[in-house]
Parts: sequence; structure tokens; C-alpha cells
Amino acid sequence: MAGVRDTLSMAITGSKPLNAYTYFESPIGRLLLTSDGTALTGLYMEPSRKAQSIDGWIQDEAVAPISATVRQLTEYFAGTRRDFDLPLRFQGTTFQTRVWRELTVIPYGQTWSYGQLAQRIDKPSASRAVGLANGRNPIAILVPCHRVIGADGSLTGYGGGLERKRWLLAHEGLH
Repeated sequence: MAGVRDTLSMAITGSKPLNAYTYFESPIGRLLLTSDGTALTGLYMEPSRKAQSIDGWIQDEAVAPISATVRQLTEYFAGTRRDFDLPLRFQGTTFQTRVWRELTVIPYGQTWSYGQLAQRIDKPSASRAVGLANGRNPIAILVPCHRVIGADGSLTGYGGGLERKRWLLAHEGLH
């Protein structure tokens, strides 16, 4: 995914980051968008356990970069956007972050197998670990884990459900 900027963790400043969220109604259902006020930290498909942890957060679509995310998702679902240009903040292990960064390289309209993804991160025997990291991707669609399929071309597990994965791939001209 050309143009995605992966921001570094916030410097310790003694101030608490802004935790904001909004909901976005999409053709595949309601999406929960979360931000720390600087970068997008999550894009979850409803129902999501993440919704239970946003108590005390600010619901505000105007918080950066939520408003830009809403605009770009609207364009994506309308078929006029293929790449996203948003600051993302990954919160996971070093291995997970490596997998998620590599997911952003999968071109629109293409799929890779878990094995191909493992090869790409120089861990050719780690297909299973890659699959687990893929399943924990906190920024769905923008970090296109839906573009990862089985070695035989079959649609395999997807946190948002196989129907959503099928829809997203069809939207991108696949399967």
C-alpha cells in the first residue's frame, strides 16, 4: 500500500495521548475507527471486543486523522481510491509489526499466500506465525490482511468473517 506512513511511538512527554473514536457505516457493516490524536491506531469491524475498551474516550470524527480516514474509506468503497495515505501507529510485537508493515505492500487487486508473506519477511518457515499475526491486525482494510489467502488459493480465516473478506476481494476485482 503505497503512501502509508508508519509513525513512531509517541515520545514520553508526561501528557496522556488523546484517545478518540468514531463509527463509520460501510458496505460491509459498521467500522470502529480509533486514534491517539496523531495516528490511526485501529480500524475494527463490528462487532468488536475493542468497543468495550473505549469507555472514557472522546467520540469525535474531527480528531486527526479520523476525518481523513473517513474520507479515504468513503473513496475506497466508492471505487475511486486504491491506496491510503494515513499515519498509522501499530501496537504489537516486533514480529507482528513487521508482518503488518509488509501487508501494506500487497498491491490493490492482488493476493499473497501466507507462505509468500513469510518469504517476504525472510521467515520462510513461519507461515503459521504470519497467519496468527495477520489475524491480530488492528487496522483492517488499510493494512489489507484480507488480501492474504491460502496456498491453494482458498479463502481462509478472516477476523471480520469470510463474507466480508469475499466482499472486499470482489470489490478489488478478485475472486
